[in-house]
Amino acid sequence: MLAGRIITAAAVAIAMALPGTLPALAGQSGKEPAPDFTLPTRDGGTVSLQELRGQVVMINFWASWCGPCRQEFPVLDEMYRKYRPMGFTLVGINVETETADAERFLAKTPISFPIAWDRANDVSGAYGVSAMPTTLIVDRKGNVRWLHRAYKPGDENEYLNQVRAMLREVP
Repeated sequence: MLAGRIITAAAVAIAMALPGTLPALAGQSGKEPAPDFTLPTRDGGTVSLQELRGQVVMINFWASWCGPCRQEFPVLDEMYRKYRPMGFTLVGINVETETADAERFLAKTPISFPIAWDRANDVSGAYGVSAMPTTLIVDRKGNVRWLHRAYKPGDENEYLNQVRAMLREVP
């Protein structure tokens, strides 16, 4: 278990050191094409960004050892449940090489949005993830429009502002 955390921390550190495909837009608006991905999901299926085109998609990169990630999950779940009928979806992408710790956390923190596994950190690397959590919002056309690193209570207000604005846009 400890070895898995050390390996995961090292993999995340390496991914953070690699140049990402996205500009450093932390908390700012932008318009970069979102790298496509297909990842296995917790329920045994897969999730592909291409399949979600036409929706406003929040991508949340997280790890079970990340305190702010744990703190943010109930807020994200509430947002997902409220705005899903309006064309919003959320994918939580876990960056740990082993899923056991994440599964233990999720067993204690029931959520309704899909969880995907990025065990090799290919997707987090493609998105230039440099902090936990990292949250991106992709518009209906597949462009990254907003990027936020880290989390503190109150950040969800900006998440909501961004999601609401993108949901109001004509597809």
